[in-house]
Amino acid sequence: MAMKEQQRQVYRSMQGKEVDMNKLINTNELTPAVGNLKVNARGDKLGPGGQIIQRREEILAATSIPDQINVRPTPVVPEVAVPPKKDVADMDPEGKE
Repeated sequence: MAMKEQQRQVYRSMQGKEVDMNKLINTNELTPAVGNLKVNARGDKLGPGGQIIQRREEILAATSIPDQINVRPTPVVPEVAVPPKKDVADMDPEGKE
């Protein structure tokens, strides 16, 4: 499956410098995130020494649930016999049938 090409996100700082956000994200992709969650910027699980234990794709595949489970089954509705409509030509003009 081909990946969709991302748009360039280039911003100009207050000092007039251009900052390419996509380039910044890609260069720091494997840098450990700040905080108590042991992941890097991509979302890979990290072990001791910053070694990648489990890749982001594996984590997503393990946590995603197929759509078939979340779909409610459609209730079966019994067919009701509908009486045929009466034609105007078959009706009695006095209203008696």
